[in-house]
Amino acid sequence: MANRRSFIGFAMAALLIMFTEISTAQVGAQQISPSSMGGSSTTAATSGNRAGAAVPMNGPGLVLVPEDLAKLTLAPGFMVSLNVLDDPDFTGSFRVDQQGDIAVPVLGTVHLAGETVPEARIQIQKRLLDGQILRDPQVNLIILEYAAPEVTVIGEVGSPGRYPLLVPRKLVDVLALAGGTTVTAGNEVLITRGNSKAKPVMVHYSRATDPKAVEDAIVYAGDTVQVKRAGIVYVMGAVTRPGGYVMQEDGTLTVLEAVSLANGTALPASVRNIYLLHRNTDGTEVSFEIPLDKMSHGERGDMPLHATDVLYVPMSKFKAVLLNSQGILAATSSAAIYTVTR
Repeated sequence: MANRRSFIGFAMAALLIMFTEISTAQVGAQQISPSSMGGSSTTAATSGNRAGAAVPMNGPGLVLVPEDLAKLTLAPGFMVSLNVLDDPDFTGSFRVDQQGDIAVPVLGTVHLAGETVPEARIQIQKRLLDGQILRDPQVNLIILEYAAPEVTVIGEVGSPGRYPLLVPRKLVDVLALAGGTTVTAGNEVLITRGNSKAKPVMVHYSRATDPKAVEDAIVYAGDTVQVKRAGIVYVMGAVTRPGGYVMQEDGTLTVLEAVSLANGTALPASVRNIYLLHRNTDGTEVSFEIPLDKMSHGERGDMPLHATDVLYVPMSKFKAVLLNSQGILAATSSAAIYTVTR
């Protein structure tokens, strides 16, 4: 009987210790709140609540905003929050109308379009002083909603589309937003202004262009940026690597350069004369005979090519008798396109 009583007493003591440890753990877990993990106490989180009730933290403490938000100018459609210290008559949220105005009680209509938040705050403060409404107005103005203006980027860029543009940016920054230029991009970028009265701007831009030369090219909200495609010259026939070659960087390519990009002529090629197929602006096609052999030996000057030109190197046993310009032009549609950094 004594042993049984000792066993029961030992079991009750063990259960008491276990319940004590569980209660202590629960109290400790309650003390480690999300606010304390974020570096702020519950008191700090509830200090702004007049009713004294705890404010739940439904999201992270940091909010990501665009880097240009501080430079953003107010425009129709924006929602702003106005607060004048110790005067609730001026406190409220106001939507900027199509004329760029907000209607503030007592103060009347205030034009805010085209102004930054600090400029608008100073204007409201001045209106309160000049109207002798308040002696020392303490004005606070913040943006609640904004209609992000956009820029359209099309053409030879990584990701064509429309991108938010809060403030004017340099052309290089706008192209970076669209993923940069592609390998088939030319050296001409056309900027069409959102203002219909402004003339389009043509900017010569490529990897070979001095970055300082394009720093003055500024893109505004509403503009359309078009990166034009580089010209392509086709080298067909008896060459090592037939295909289309992009006229990159400065947008020029000569006969010898094009043949060199194609890794030179093949063994059975006839290098005495090759043929150039050129398409005029009116759509007509003409062919020229070019003395490649003399060009290679410096006896004849090199010849510049134009976009969509086709160089054809014939096989020695065929010569020009079997030259079929229509067949050659048709072959260019399935030719591989090569880009070579020069």
